[in-house]
Amino acid sequence: MQAPLIGINGAGIGGLAAAIGLLRAGFRVRVYEQATQFARVGADINLTPNAVRALDGLGVGDALRKSAAQPSHRISRTWDTGEETSRLEMARTAQTKYGAPQLTMHRADLLQALEQAVPAASIALGKKLVSFEAPGHAQSGPIRLTFADGTHDDVDVLIGADGIHSVVRTGLFGPESPEFTGVVAYRAVVPADRLGGVPNLGAFTKWWGPTSSSQIVTFPLNLGRDIFVFATTPQDSWTLESWTAPGDVHELRAMYADYHPEARALLDACDSVLKSALYVRDPLPQWSRDRVSLLGDASHPMMPFMAQGAGMAIEDAVVLSRHLAAVGPSADASTLAAALARYEVSRRERTARVQIGSRGNQWLKEGGNADWVYEYDAWQVPLAA
Repeated sequence: MQAPLIGINGAGIGGLAAAIGLLRAGFRVRVYEQATQFARVGADINLTPNAVRALDGLGVGDALRKSAAQPSHRISRTWDTGEETSRLEMARTAQTKYGAPQLTMHRADLLQALEQAVPAASIALGKKLVSFEAPGHAQSGPIRLTFADGTHDDVDVLIGADGIHSVVRTGLFGPESPEFTGVVAYRAVVPADRLGGVPNLGAFTKWWGPTSSSQIVTFPLNLGRDIFVFATTPQDSWTLESWTAPGDVHELRAMYADYHPEARALLDACDSVLKSALYVRDPLPQWSRDRVSLLGDASHPMMPFMAQGAGMAIEDAVVLSRHLAAVGPSADASTLAAALARYEVSRRERTARVQIGSRGNQWLKEGGNADWVYEYDAWQVPLAA
């Protein structure tokens, strides 16, 4: 008897992490990705200790450390006076306290490490899912997938790791539009040697603005050779067709003209910038139905203010693989469906808390406790019964 085939729609961070965990648990896995090839896309990724510890358990942590920076501290400063309101030691202190450091890197380096850990035979490129048909409640039989190129495939379990526009979520619960938050984000990368007069370049620094929608965040990339700049500001609407478009560095600097000189120096060094709209959904009351479930942004897209979007997807992937490993690759349809329901129970409360906290953007503004986020161990947390 063959092990069940787990179909994962989306070869992003969460989807590839889930593939690694499920393959190690003895399942057959096929990851469907609409892109025709993997490319070096995206800019930054900030992995806090909870995410790094989960990735270490998947066997990719050593590869990440070769190119990542390890911020020395997490610092909060006030936008106009520059006052430092909190300073949390990271680096070696985080390794000792949480069992893993914070790593900041190019997103493509993380994706490459995950891709290399998944056999090429388990990834189907150029496959854009348009719909699926699943048997009724706990019934056996395949889940039929239909792709934009007119082809079909059958799987035993389907996981939607396909982001905020998830086709799998729409197939489960119907169409739903994400909500524009009224906030836009600017992203840029600056060589560190341009910023000799700016302190704390080796730290994760957050400049808290006059409102919860306004901030500037910086942290090192590429072993500290580059500095990533991420800034958010209110905007009434977003009329562009794309969620991300080239921005105007002059507009960027004008938006933060009243910020402290050290914060403005970061923006003055930017040659180019991308501008993105930020969208969210409220926490879903349900993620799973029978042998179909969701992970990552497909189920809980969130604002970037706690730097946990990727981390929650990685945690989801680990807990999902643990729940399916617990029933084993000889499980029947009803047992697999029950395992997915338990996975949802294990994850829903934590992700909702982070989702809501990220939207509020007050976490660690003046110190506070990071332990409830950073201490979470996806490999050891008790699973729902």
